Amino acid sequence: MASERIERMNAVLRNLRSSLQEIEAAVLISSDAMALASDISDEADEEMIGALSASVLGMGERAARDLKRGNLEQVYIKGDQGYLLLVQCGPDALLSLLVKPEAKMGVVFMEGKRTAEELAKLFE
Repeated sequence: MASERIERMNAVLRNLRSSLQEIEAAVLISSDAMALASDISDEADEEMIGALSASVLGMGERAARDLKRGNLEQVYIKGDQGYLLLVQCGPDALLSLLVKPEAKMGVVFMEGKRTAEELAKLFE
Protein backbone atom coordinates (compact mmCIF):
# COMPACT_ATOMS: atom_id res chain seq x y z
CA MET A 1 0.00 0.00 0.00
CA ALA A 2 2.71 2.50 0.97
CA SER A 3 4.81 1.67 -2.10
CA GLU A 4 1.75 2.21 -4.32
CA ARG A 5 1.22 5.65 -2.79
CA ILE A 6 4.91 6.53 -3.27
CA GLU A 7 4.71 5.48 -6.91
CA ARG A 8 1.65 7.72 -7.36
CA MET A 9 3.60 10.59 -5.78
CA ASN A 10 6.52 9.95 -8.14
CA ALA A 11 4.11 9.93 -11.09
CA VAL A 12 2.67 13.31 -10.07
CA LEU A 13 6.18 14.77 -9.89
CA ARG A 14 7.14 13.23 -13.27
CA ASN A 15 4.02 14.77 -14.82
CA LEU A 16 4.91 18.18 -13.39
CA ARG A 17 8.46 18.07 -14.76
CA SER A 18 7.34 16.79 -18.15
CA SER A 19 4.80 19.61 -18.46
CA LEU A 20 7.27 22.33 -17.35
CA GLN A 21 10.73 21.74 -18.78
CA GLU A 22 12.09 24.65 -16.70
CA ILE A 23 11.78 22.59 -13.50
CA GLU A 24 15.10 20.88 -12.84
CA ALA A 25 14.02 19.05 -9.70
CA ALA A 26 10.76 18.28 -7.93
CA VAL A 27 11.06 16.67 -4.50
CA LEU A 28 8.32 15.82 -2.02
CA ILE A 29 9.74 16.14 1.49
CA SER A 30 8.31 14.80 4.74
CA SER A 31 7.96 16.90 7.87
CA ASP A 32 11.20 15.30 9.16
CA ALA A 33 13.17 16.43 6.05
CA MET A 34 13.25 13.05 4.30
CA ALA A 35 12.57 12.80 0.57
CA LEU A 36 9.39 10.80 0.01
CA ALA A 37 9.30 11.02 -3.78
CA SER A 38 11.21 12.88 -6.46
CA ASP A 39 11.84 13.54 -10.10
CA ILE A 40 15.18 15.28 -10.51
CA SER A 41 17.79 16.05 -13.14
CA ASP A 42 21.15 14.31 -13.02
CA GLU A 43 22.81 17.38 -11.46
CA ALA A 44 20.42 17.66 -8.50
CA ASP A 45 21.06 16.09 -5.09
CA GLU A 46 17.83 14.81 -3.51
CA GLU A 47 19.22 14.64 0.05
CA MET A 48 20.64 18.17 -0.08
CA ILE A 49 17.40 19.54 -1.51
CA GLY A 50 15.46 17.87 1.32
CA ALA A 51 17.69 19.09 4.12
CA LEU A 52 18.05 22.67 2.89
CA SER A 53 14.38 22.98 1.97
CA ALA A 54 13.33 21.89 5.45
CA SER A 55 15.70 24.43 6.97
CA VAL A 56 14.42 27.26 4.76
CA LEU A 57 10.83 26.25 5.48
CA GLY A 58 11.45 26.37 9.23
CA MET A 59 12.81 29.91 8.96
CA GLY A 60 9.88 30.93 6.76
CA GLU A 61 7.33 29.49 9.19
CA ARG A 62 8.92 31.34 12.07
CA ALA A 63 9.02 34.62 10.13
CA ALA A 64 5.37 34.28 9.07
CA ARG A 65 4.33 33.50 12.65
CA ASP A 66 6.44 36.15 14.39
CA LEU A 67 5.51 38.84 11.86
CA LYS A 68 1.84 37.86 12.07
CA ARG A 69 1.53 36.87 8.39
CA GLY A 70 -0.61 33.80 9.09
CA ASN A 71 0.13 30.24 8.02
CA LEU A 72 3.00 29.88 5.60
CA GLU A 73 1.96 28.71 2.12
CA GLN A 74 5.08 29.25 0.00
CA VAL A 75 8.70 30.29 0.15
CA TYR A 76 10.32 31.70 -2.97
CA ILE A 77 14.04 32.33 -3.41
CA LYS A 78 15.55 33.89 -6.52
CA GLY A 79 19.22 33.48 -7.34
CA ASP A 80 21.13 34.44 -10.45
CA GLN A 81 21.19 30.75 -11.49
CA GLY A 82 17.49 30.08 -10.90
CA TYR A 83 14.78 29.75 -8.29
CA LEU A 84 13.78 27.64 -5.33
CA LEU A 85 10.05 27.37 -4.68
CA LEU A 86 8.72 25.60 -1.58
CA VAL A 87 5.00 24.88 -1.35
CA GLN A 88 3.22 23.31 1.63
CA CYS A 89 1.47 19.99 0.87
CA GLY A 90 -0.80 19.89 3.89
CA PRO A 91 0.62 19.49 7.39
CA ASP A 92 2.79 16.47 6.54
CA ALA A 93 4.86 17.41 3.51
CA LEU A 94 6.52 20.06 1.40
CA LEU A 95 7.01 20.32 -2.36
CA SER A 96 10.43 21.67 -3.30
CA LEU A 97 11.06 22.84 -6.86
CA LEU A 98 14.37 23.90 -8.40
CA VAL A 99 13.57 26.08 -11.39
CA LYS A 100 15.72 27.40 -14.26
CA PRO A 101 16.23 31.18 -14.43
CA GLU A 102 14.36 31.60 -17.74
CA ALA A 103 11.12 30.11 -16.37
CA LYS A 104 7.83 31.99 -16.45
CA MET A 105 7.31 32.01 -12.70
CA GLY A 106 3.59 32.74 -12.84
CA VAL A 107 3.07 29.38 -14.52
CA VAL A 108 5.44 27.69 -12.05
CA PHE A 109 3.54 29.17 -9.07
CA MET A 110 0.21 28.03 -10.50
CA GLU A 111 1.40 24.51 -11.35
CA GLY A 112 3.31 24.22 -8.06
CA LYS A 113 0.16 25.02 -6.08
CA ARG A 114 -1.96 22.62 -8.16
CA THR A 115 0.63 19.85 -7.76
CA ALA A 116 0.92 20.44 -3.99
CA GLU A 117 -2.86 20.13 -3.65
CA GLU A 118 -2.82 16.90 -5.67
CA LEU A 119 -0.01 15.48 -3.54
CA ALA A 120 -1.70 16.52 -0.27
CA LYS A 121 -4.73 14.38 -1.22
CA LEU A 122 -2.47 11.32 -1.29
CA PHE A 123 -1.89 11.75 2.48
CA GLU A 124 -5.60 11.60 3.29
